[in-house]
Amino acid sequence: MTNLTPYFADLQAGNIAKRHAAAAALGKSGSTEAIPALTAAVTDPHPAVRCEVARALGRLEDSSAVPSLTMALDDTEPAVRAAALAALGRLRDPQSAMAVIPLLKDTEMEVRIGAATVLGRLGDRRATGPLKLLMNDPFSDVREAAGAALLRLGN
Repeated sequence: MTNLTPYFADLQAGNIAKRHAAAAALGKSGSTEAIPALTAAVTDPHPAVRCEVARALGRLEDSSAVPSLTMALDDTEPAVRAAALAALGRLRDPQSAMAVIPLLKDTEMEVRIGAATVLGRLGDRRATGPLKLLMNDPFSDVREAAGAALLRLGN
């Protein structure tokens, strides 16, 4: 097993590139020991690091990361919200559905697509009504994602 200690230190470094690389390495480590350090870094000052932290938490595929990822859904950066959605989609924790539904109304198209995709994977039928509203979205990619999610939900 890889010694993760240097990555834990780098995740708190002043250098953005080091923090980003450390988050990526921790995600690739496959070790759930990395989750506490990564969840602490979900509020990193730099959006690229926060994106990588979300991706890393998704790669570790452990439901203990769900609270931190749902917190990241409120991030000011659309890329971070999208990365958190993708990670939640990988984890498939049904408890995250209610945190994802509001993102169907996000101002960013990519986030709406991600939210619809995740809700289709989660299979929570409470998302049916909000997903149907997306069928009127001005962007065809959003409508397509909503339609695919509705099909997965049996609609």
